[in-house]
Amino acid sequence: MALTAFAIAASLLAARCSGGNGIMNDPNKAEVLATGPTALDAAASEYVRIVLALGEHDSDYVDAYYGPAELRNAIRADARPVEAIRGDAEALHAKTLALPEPESEIERLRRDYIKTQSAAVIARAAMLSGVQLTFDEESKALYDAVAPAHGVEHFDELLRELDAELPGDGAVSTRLDAFRAKFVIPTEKLDVVFQKAIEGCRERTLRHVALPADESFTVEYVTDKSWSGYNWYQGNYRSVIQVNTDLPIYIDRALDLACHEGYPGHHVYNALLEQHLVRERGWIEFTVYPLFSPQSLIAEGSANYGIEVAFPKDEKIAWEREHLFPLAGLDPSQAEKYYRVFDLTAKLAYAGNEAARGLLDGTLTEDSAALWLEKYALMAPERAKQRIRFIRQYRAYVINYNLGKDLVEAYVERLANGDPEARWTIFTELLSSPRLPSGLVSR
Repeated sequence: MALTAFAIAASLLAARCSGGNGIMNDPNKAEVLATGPTALDAAASEYVRIVLALGEHDSDYVDAYYGPAELRNAIRADARPVEAIRGDAEALHAKTLALPEPESEIERLRRDYIKTQSAAVIARAAMLSGVQLTFDEESKALYDAVAPAHGVEHFDELLRELDAELPGDGAVSTRLDAFRAKFVIPTEKLDVVFQKAIEGCRERTLRHVALPADESFTVEYVTDKSWSGYNWYQGNYRSVIQVNTDLPIYIDRALDLACHEGYPGHHVYNALLEQHLVRERGWIEFTVYPLFSPQSLIAEGSANYGIEVAFPKDEKIAWEREHLFPLAGLDPSQAEKYYRVFDLTAKLAYAGNEAARGLLDGTLTEDSAALWLEKYALMAPERAKQRIRFIRQYRAYVINYNLGKDLVEAYVERLANGDPEARWTIFTELLSSPRLPSGLVSR
């Protein structure tokens, strides 16, 4: 981008932060912004421009943007090559490293956020330029964390536990498929079940989290995707949530998706960031969300852990038995049995990481990775193929679901110390802050 275009972009962002007609026009933040732009504000402006510029080379990169449309248009009209964007990100990272230590914790978190996120931009730009990273190198560079490796002995032990729980004889995978087939939500009942799940998740979240009065989302059912569900945040406290119906949807996925994508998951996370950081503080870096960045570990980890925050295990079973099983036409008396099996299969989540590790490190082919998923993640062949598509598209992103959940859970539970109300308070604070993965283990 030429210097003139950068100047135009800077003025657009500055206008939004100083009381223009866009999303930043909020009288409640007048005192915060009265002292004018700071070095961190300038770094934030540069960060937004760099992320948007790299997004022009990677269609999956910018997951959400709700800043000035004029800025994105200016960047698209005067696109920079990937290597130049990488250089911009390296310069920004160096500038952020050189900033003096902020006095307040929230400002320190902000500085560290921009520093860590810009480092991830450098890594993603390098990958787009052809640099090859191992699974662990990519995980660390993009997501500020490295997932533990598990050998076959770990998964074999979990499979033995599951073998003892499942009825019948034969291969564990075959018996699991037969067992779970009894718990598929009929297609014609999917929407009514999902809407009830959303209602339950929202009601429980609103007991503890003050959300913007006009927040909302719409649900769409789609096909031919590598993922099972997706939240597309639109800004102004609104989301579009898409549910993929390519494969059968089991009863547990209704509440899981409603919580993960909606309440208190992605929709709440993005709405709280917009409310507290963008509108109240004027922190424009949160108007853009680069998918391949440390922010995603917090987003996915909190969304997965949020299911348990909203519905602790026994409460979840009781609620689904009363509401969702009947709506889906399933036998409520089988809820406890279903979730005993479900809990065991959930422990196999890290098997997906090993398939991704093998694919990215070159020790597994797509066929052998699919077979690994069938054996150790107990995925049906079609679901294993869908997961391979996901890994090819999103690569090391898979760690954000399991490692992310584990890190968020450990952080919240350590600070909450067994207090259910404190759990909600700390969880909500996390969703409203710029804290990132390395910050979860250092506090």
